[in-house]
Formats: sequence, structure tokens, C-alpha cells
Amino acid sequence: MKLSAFSVVDEYDGAERSRRLLDVLALAGAAETGGLSALWVAEHHFHAGGVCPSPPILLAAASGKTQRLRLGALVSVLPFHSPIELAEQYAMVDRLSDGRLNLGVGSGYIPMEFAGFGVDPETKRARFDAGLDTLLAAFRGDEVRAVGPGATAVRINVRPVQTPHPPIWVAVQRREAIPFVAARGWSIALIPYATLSGLPELAEEVREFRSRRPAGSRGEVAAGFHLYAGDHPDRARAALQRYLDSRRATQSAFYLEKVARDASHASAKTIEESGFALIGSPREVARRLEAVAETGVDEVLGLFDFGGLPTDEVARSVIALGRALSASL
Repeated sequence: MKLSAFSVVDEYDGAERSRRLLDVLALAGAAETGGLSALWVAEHHFHAGGVCPSPPILLAAASGKTQRLRLGALVSVLPFHSPIELAEQYAMVDRLSDGRLNLGVGSGYIPMEFAGFGVDPETKRARFDAGLDTLLAAFRGDEVRAVGPGATAVRINVRPVQTPHPPIWVAVQRREAIPFVAARGWSIALIPYATLSGLPELAEEVREFRSRRPAGSRGEVAAGFHLYAGDHPDRARAALQRYLDSRRATQSAFYLEKVARDASHASAKTIEESGFALIGSPREVARRLEAVAETGVDEVLGLFDFGGLPTDEVARSVIALGRALSASL
């Protein structure tokens, strides 16, 4: 099982947002030093729950600070963008990083973001499907055509290093979507704290995904967990509670549905008890990750920089856990 770092790029206490973006570059450096597999960043708009509206820019900056770390978007929200323009931007990231791009895509889930872009949420599935088809065709070098009067067929003039395209993950928050993603041979990304009750349910979803993959498919399962490996677990638990409160404030739709069903899931204590937040010493967290590996997850997306934890403490946590896992192999 691989360990990566995943940043939602959430911002607290009115800090300078340029500083928060630089924190993510420091996280990339710590992830490379600690031997992690990848750095992933989320795309969000118009709220402090995520201050990276353009993952390609941040990933391009991270590519210049790292040598081997893979660099991923989780996710690029396809209904908000021109797929041809996205293909150009992500192809440039893959070129600048010498083929280290991982590309996660999704259809969006926060109402204020749809309202801000003037996109009807009822159209998001159709926009996602059409956008992904165009994106992949552009990566392959096929002719593609924008939607609109007078649009002509074009081929993008910078293509990715990885052929026919960078590996694709699709964010899945509703279980009924798993068979459709699996059947296409793509990988899936799950955020269990927002939708699931515990590790047994996660294991069920992993088994369903694997049972639906085509023969020979390399599709993998990545899953996000809040991780803290250090000397101040109480500080981490307080930060986790701030993070959960922020997700409710930004109307994170799937998490709000979960909390509406069971209010205890608004508590950091419940999330930790469910196994979706691992907090303790590096050795303790490494040991508890063994239970995650038993679910069949291929890659843990470690949310290390949550809830306003100090940058230097996050870096120590990442490096310490990466080294603890290496020592246990």
C-alpha cells in the first residue's frame, strides 16, 4: 500500500492565502524527503475551505521543487471548465514534471461553487461525461471541438509525456457510481470520513470495485485519511475538529448528508474511532495503517495539513511517518 500526501488547501485564522499555497510546496518537499509516493491537491473556489482554484499552477510549482514525487489533482472539477483548456494545462504539468502527473477528475459537490460558476447541478453528470471524453481525446492527439457556434476542430499542440494519457482517477462519493467507474478501467478516489461508517464498509466498496474491473485493468483504489504522527495528539484532534466544522460551513454536500443521518459524525472523536483519522506517534500510526491495508486500499491519501496545523509540525509528521513505514517493511 502506497502512502501519499493530500492537501485540501484549507485556510484558517485569516492567514495570507499566498502563504497557504507556499505551505503546500513545503508539504511537497516533506513528502519527497519522507519517501511518500505522491502529492495531491484539491480544487475549490470562493471559500476558505479550499484556496487552490487552479491545481495545474500549484502542481507546476511543486514539480520544480521535487524530483521523483508524483503530482496529482484530486480533483479537477470538469463541469466548471473547458476540457480542451484543461487538456492543455495538465499536458504542460506532465511535461514540466517529466511524466509525473496523476489526474483525478470529478463532477463537483459544493452548492456555492456551482452557483458561482452559474452551472446547474442537474447538468453536472452530462458535463462530466462529455468533458472527460474530450479531455482524453485531446491527450491522445485526436481532433476535438469546443461546444459553441463557430467552433472548429483542433489538436492541442502540447501533449503529455505519459501515453496515451496520464493515469486517471475518478472521485466517487456515492456507492452506485463504483461499477461505472470500474467498468471503464479507471482508478477511484474515496473520502471515507465524508460518506462511510467505518473500515468494514470501506472494504466492501473496495471488493465491489475490484469485482467490476475488466480483466487486465490496472485501476486502483485511493482513499483519504487524516493522519498525524507526532508528539501533540491533542493539538491534532483539535485541528481535526476545526476541519470538520469547516466542511459543514462550506456545505460539503455528502458530509452534510452523513451528519444529518447521524450527528455523532460531526465529532472528531467519532471520525477517529471509525478508523478514518489516525493520530498518535509515528510507530502507532504506522501500525494502525495495517488495518487500512487489510481493506484492500492501494494508496492512502494522507491529509496531514488539516485544520490549521503549523507547517513545520506537518512536515515533521509526514517525514516521521514515511520513515516509520519504511522501517517496518
